[in-house]
Amino acid sequence: MSLDVVDLRNFYAQQLGTVARRFIGRGIRARWTDTRGQRVLGIGYPTPYLGLFREHAERCLAFMPAQQGVVRWPSARPTLAALVEEYDLPLTDAAVDRVLLVHALEMAEDGLSLLREVWRVLSSSGRILVVIPNRRGLWARMDTTPFGYGRPYSRSQIVHLLRESSFTPTSWGEALYMPPIGRRWFMRSAVAWERTGATLSMPFAGVHIVEATKQVYRSIPARREKRRLVPSLEPALGRPMPGAVARIEVG
Repeated sequence: MSLDVVDLRNFYAQQLGTVARRFIGRGIRARWTDTRGQRVLGIGYPTPYLGLFREHAERCLAFMPAQQGVVRWPSARPTLAALVEEYDLPLTDAAVDRVLLVHALEMAEDGLSLLREVWRVLSSSGRILVVIPNRRGLWARMDTTPFGYGRPYSRSQIVHLLRESSFTPTSWGEALYMPPIGRRWFMRSAVAWERTGATLSMPFAGVHIVEATKQVYRSIPARREKRRLVPSLEPALGRPMPGAVARIEVG
């Protein structure tokens, strides 16, 4: 199930969305500290976080799925956002260096096909960063935020999906330890919730933040091909060529 782009935009315009963007943005920035000269692609609804890289990256693009819709981004500059078919991205092979997936994998009907398409457009030394709802977290259990829609994942499920699509997980983090309560008085304690959850490594964070690298060389199980048996040729009498002299041996 995919949310409408208007609902996503409205969530990040609220105070709870602002808090979520701040905490998730810290986790993203902690893993991608330097994107100078890199080609960065965001898939899903990544625009609240792509601003972290737009000024330093060589190129920064936002691809939004057709069933979700697209909004103009950035608002005051030439647009860098496009409406695409998520399983057939309009890029050549190895076209980008970094791919950020936010509100993408959990919304996709076929997560494996999406990741394999990401693998195709990623360079050989490229990396992906996936922000995805935690199955054990409160944010995935409440539909008052976008993180309560789609399919949440456990840690083992994400690792299995990444490896199946030829990615190797290299870094792991969490964010959104605070409950998704949008009351102003409650959000004053958001920083305390985040610090306590990170310090104690609590398993009930709202989202996973997973970094993975592309597997360029992958072992493929050998398959023994069946030999095709070709029938031997049977001897046959041929007609003598014109002018040929028959040779008869007399015993």
